[in-house]
Amino acid sequence: MAVHGDQKPIQLNEVPEPAPGPTQVIIDVKAAGLCHSDVMYMEVGDQAMPFLPMTQGHENAGVITALGSEVTGFKVGDVVGVNSSGVQPPLGMFTPGGFADKLAADYRDLARVPDGMDLSLAALATDAGMTSYPAMIKVGGAAKGMKVGVIGFGGLGQIGARAAVLAGAEVHVAEMKEEAWPAAKEVGAVSCVKDAAEWMDPSSARPVGTFDLIVDYAGFDTTQKAVNAIKRGGKVVQVGLGRPTFTVATNSILGKTIEGSLGGTVEDIEEVFDLMHRGEIRPGYEEIGFDQIAGGLERLKNNQVLGRLVARFGD
Repeated sequence: MAVHGDQKPIQLNEVPEPAPGPTQVIIDVKAAGLCHSDVMYMEVGDQAMPFLPMTQGHENAGVITALGSEVTGFKVGDVVGVNSSGVQPPLGMFTPGGFADKLAADYRDLARVPDGMDLSLAALATDAGMTSYPAMIKVGGAAKGMKVGVIGFGGLGQIGARAAVLAGAEVHVAEMKEEAWPAAKEVGAVSCVKDAAEWMDPSSARPVGTFDLIVDYAGFDTTQKAVNAIKRGGKVVQVGLGRPTFTVATNSILGKTIEGSLGGTVEDIEEVFDLMHRGEIRPGYEEIGFDQIAGGLERLKNNQVLGRLVARFGD
């Protein structure tokens, strides 16, 4: 499935079978997650991608079937996920991705999938997990005793919220879809609101933020609200890219920190693999077939998905 440009929907495309470079492996793709980034790159592919058509799909898990001459530590038959923000240019954006039977990936970007782990979970962990977990734990520093806000309880927010709960934080969720609130409570959130602006006390003459940390997995009109809701010395971690630009009132950031977080490491992915395999993090997801990818991306574009979509094929 490839982007052809001119903001056209993703289309089936015939491509040559990939051959491994010296540091690459060939992976038979078994599961490929769908992401809002796929929708964004469909819309801006002409400007952003080095060539078109581009096979999309940057959340991938599968089985190694061939090795380049310089590959070490892996063998044919190993089950792996691929770090899409690693050594190789990002899959599905600048390098052909996993909406295909096979893909080529650098061996240094491979995360080992635990024996018996569901490959749909493994696929979504390579991006939704790898993006959300370090944003909350490594960049945000969520820890016991902290009051933490999560903006957006979608594919990323559900993992980030649970990671914060596991770290011992008091977690609050802002999510406009009320149908997602029961799932947020299930992972350990103590409260849910539709709008992060509700975290401010409207009865106060001079509202003061009380949160130690807020991670914004949405990135629409939410960043200013997050800044308002943190206390002096608090931090906002920006992950969501719902809008290409946003403005923040200058006086509202004094004594506070805003830090962006993008991607993570193979080690981050393997930590998420372990948590998911042990059942500590159990994100909601829906499996679809390869021929449903285009429709799935349209559902994402129209905000009709709770959790994550994962295409399963090649089994």
